[in-house]
Amino acid sequence: MPTRQNFDNDLEELKSNIFNLGKMVKQRICLATESLVNQDLELAETIVMRDLVVNDLQASIEKKCILLLATQQPFAYDLRKVVAGFKISIFLERMGDLSVDLAKLTIRIGQEKLNDPLVDILSMSALVQEMVTLALKAYIQEDSKAAVEMAQMDHKLDKLYSLYYGGLSVLMHEDPTKVPQANYLLFACRFLERMGDYCTNIAEEIVYLSSGNRVDLNT
Repeated sequence: MPTRQNFDNDLEELKSNIFNLGKMVKQRICLATESLVNQDLELAETIVMRDLVVNDLQASIEKKCILLLATQQPFAYDLRKVVAGFKISIFLERMGDLSVDLAKLTIRIGQEKLNDPLVDILSMSALVQEMVTLALKAYIQEDSKAAVEMAQMDHKLDKLYSLYYGGLSVLMHEDPTKVPQANYLLFACRFLERMGDYCTNIAEEIVYLSSGNRVDLNT
């Protein structure tokens, strides 16, 4: 088989692995949120224990990227495919870490009665999951316009975060006994807000992949 064909197959495999990593991370965000809302400690423990699955897949992608750079010495568009793919895998892995952090909050809160129905956290999580879905689609199709549109959704996420932060701040001021749990919930919405930032970073890599231009979408 020609060397070029081998390289093309490797690039397709890289893209497939990144797509699978993204689906895995999206599922973990969903489950971590579910564990928090339902105070499902068993589910939370499972998410924490299985973090290595995400880490191992990202490490495999990283190893593949390094091998391709060393053996194929790609340039121009091919180089962008490898570099962008590598960075996207890192952002996804960090989102996976944040989903684990979210699950750990479930464990810390335990069975203590929730002071808030977590409607806003559910909304933030749903928005993050939608952003991941759109990011993966834009990556597979190398659609920079769709990636930029996805990144703009982060403004809505930031607004939800600010509103929820303000509400919890008022709650803590009015009732100091609710401060410990409220702090955990502040961390939860902060983790989700950070995931939105990583989605924006992924969008920047998609723009770079398709056009070769570096853009700053975190504005």
